[in-house]
Amino acid sequence: MRSYDAIIIGAGAAGLFCAFQAAAWGKRVAVVEHNEKPGKKIRISGGGRCNFTNRVVTHQNFLSDNPDFARSALARYTPDDFIALLEAYNVLWHEKTLGQLFCDDSAQQIIDMLISECAKNAVDIHYGIQVQSVLFSNTFNLATSAGEYQTEQLVVATGGLSIPTLGASDLGYRIAKHFGHNVIDPRPALVPLTFSLSSWKNFQGISGVSTEAIVNTAAVSFRENILFTHRGLSGPAILQISSYARSHEDFSIDLLPNVRTEDLARDFPSEKRHLATLLRGHLPQRLVEVWEDDRLHVPINEVPRAQTEAALCGMHSWTLKFEGNEGFAKAEVTSGGVDTRELSSKSMESKHQKGLYFIGEVVDVTGWLGGYNFQWAWSSGFAAGSNIRA
Repeated sequence: MRSYDAIIIGAGAAGLFCAFQAAAWGKRVAVVEHNEKPGKKIRISGGGRCNFTNRVVTHQNFLSDNPDFARSALARYTPDDFIALLEAYNVLWHEKTLGQLFCDDSAQQIIDMLISECAKNAVDIHYGIQVQSVLFSNTFNLATSAGEYQTEQLVVATGGLSIPTLGASDLGYRIAKHFGHNVIDPRPALVPLTFSLSSWKNFQGISGVSTEAIVNTAAVSFRENILFTHRGLSGPAILQISSYARSHEDFSIDLLPNVRTEDLARDFPSEKRHLATLLRGHLPQRLVEVWEDDRLHVPINEVPRAQTEAALCGMHSWTLKFEGNEGFAKAEVTSGGVDTRELSSKSMESKHQKGLYFIGEVVDVTGWLGGYNFQWAWSSGFAAGSNIRA
């Protein structure tokens, strides 16, 4: 039997970060990972350059059944703290739109940095190990494919169900339930939306067309690009809204966020061009061509002004009901997870079982697109690791 002061299940962003924090003051720490390599999700993120955090992060950039839970951890380990770590390793980075921060070179630099920190603090990382069960009797006892492990403190950093090709599993939820925790039903988040064939037939032919838009639900609004797909909609604004919207409920899209009807209307009385012609300066031509509204295809001065304004209003407030989404296979993250009401917001420790922690995506804290979920990994990992080493 292998014995450690702390064992972290999962060598993803949260698990690796927690491991070297926990080991920093001499604790004997091991990471147990079922994949043969660490940080698979880090490696593919941000187009291979890892959107590792955002310039401005608050608890309001996260969804949870317990909305204030993330405040403490996010305040104790901030984007500036992670940037300082990157700069200590000479990892160059740049800022894109909306405060998103990316590596200049490769996401592999983030993985290498985390592994280096683990090595510096003598963390043992065991790959290709399947955890079969976790029991507690004075200590945590892990039955694995490589024999038994024993530890006084156990951190579950197993992630969610998104991207199963990278090895996603429900292990973390099963461990939580075993120790009496409630699990908020996991569902795909930051995921493309799909529509019924009958409602989407006009748009199937413009798959790949992208345009800036404002996407709204009753609760929230996002202004970024949307992308038409063969089955529905994707793109940053849609991925964002997917975490809030529910199937068969209305949401709306403003396809003309830069167009004020009153500005166009000044020339309506003498305008001989079609509205479709004017809109091609503001929308992709292929989208205008498939948009179902006859008022777009007659001279503007032959249509009552109220009718032309109504046609524009329909594009400013395109109301939709989506049928479903592309599922965990295409979801960037998993919404739901271990109920945070049963965890300490300061340390991520279970309120049911002393020495048991849950961090990262397995917890019911889901960030927006744009680096927020990685920041939650760093912040929650720091919270648990700091408590273990104390």
